[in-house]
Amino acid sequence: METPILETSLLSIFVGLGLSAACGFRIFVPLLAMSLASRAGYLTLADSFEWVASTPALIAFGAATLLEVCAYYIPVVDNFLDTAAMPSAVVAGALVTGTQVADMHPWLAWSVAIVAGGGTAGMVQGLTTITRQFSTLATAGLGNPIFSTFEAGASLGMTLLAIFVPIAAVFSLLFLAFFGIRKILVRGGDTEALGEAA
Repeated sequence: METPILETSLLSIFVGLGLSAACGFRIFVPLLAMSLASRAGYLTLADSFEWVASTPALIAFGAATLLEVCAYYIPVVDNFLDTAAMPSAVVAGALVTGTQVADMHPWLAWSVAIVAGGGTAGMVQGLTTITRQFSTLATAGLGNPIFSTFEAGASLGMTLLAIFVPIAAVFSLLFLAFFGIRKILVRGGDTEALGEAA
């Protein structure tokens, strides 16, 4: 029995959004996992993105993942990477979403990839940047390694959910968006209160 086109398209979008959210935590973790999952037959890539599963790409993603994860444990460098990672995360988010929706009409596929995929990665990256700044101010940077470990784990966890349980990845993303927006509003209120008290 064939899977309905609409259901297939929605599933592809869910996978893409989950992967793009993972890129917001760590850019190369999802790409490495995608390469491995595709080679193992657990993830289907659009024809134009089959290079993601190639051996050179796998080696490059592996090396980049190792460097990226380790670099976030270096004081000061982690804050610099957060600033530099924003445009890269947006591009990576659009790319990973594009690997899943490229079989749609090109205009629709790239609209979804750029707006939804890139936007999702940018939103998650923005939330992690804000949280790291609070961590740096509150702990003088001493708490940042713990936060970096959480980010790497969240990236891997979201990637696995996106590949194996896409609907769960989308619900996790919605929860993350709600939690992040609520946290920003609360922090904003606290900042205003402190300013008035001063």
